Amino acid sequence: MAWEGPGLIAFEARERGLFLDVRRFDQGDSIPNPDRVEGLVVMGGPMGAYETDKYPYLAQECRLIRELAHRNRPVLGVCLGAQLLASALGANVYPGQQAEVGFGSVDLTAEGKQDFLFEPVEGPVPVFHRHGDTFDLPAGAVLLASSKQYLHQAFRFGSRAYGLQFHVEPDSETWSSWREQLPNQLGGVDDPRQSRVEQVGRGVISRFFDAALSQGILSRRDSTKS
Repeated sequence: MAWEGPGLIAFEARERGLFLDVRRFDQGDSIPNPDRVEGLVVMGGPMGAYETDKYPYLAQECRLIRELAHRNRPVLGVCLGAQLLASALGANVYPGQQAEVGFGSVDLTAEGKQDFLFEPVEGPVPVFHRHGDTFDLPAGAVLLASSKQYLHQAFRFGSRAYGLQFHVEPDSETWSSWREQLPNQLGGVDDPRQSRVEQVGRGVISRFFDAALSQGILSRRDSTKS
């Protein structure tokens, strides 16, 4: 959606000199050739990952995600992006019992506490929820985090593909845009919950890019497709 944006993801990528190529498939942008994609970030949207009849590009997007995940390229799926990653890896995505919207937290599993992305985070992870669908854990994936309402909140496939059902990427500009769309779930400009999510999110996203660069996967130009 036009008012969402990549927030801290874009900031952290540009801080490292990475080139961002933003594709809006709902606006007719083309699916990139996987041979030209060194890293992939998949953001959210109002559709379900299973609505390929209404949105045919979702099937093409899943093929791209699956190809890159199996090549062990860095992949980060957020909200719908996490559901698409799960679907691309063969798991079922389906409507949940009720929507999970608003500030909340997720609890790290034993594996999540040892994962590079979340290892420094102590206690429950402050996040923002905005989803109504959920998914089964893909075969071979490692569950990293759960909430009281939904078991599958974060997972890793291989060593470089991550799905985050929740949001930790909003920055001040993102919160401002969201406030007009979600007035009942967001507090005022000085709501301390926003800064807590942003602080944790900055670390999580920073470590995602640090891991990709340290392993020599991403180059510092023409590198990241999202």
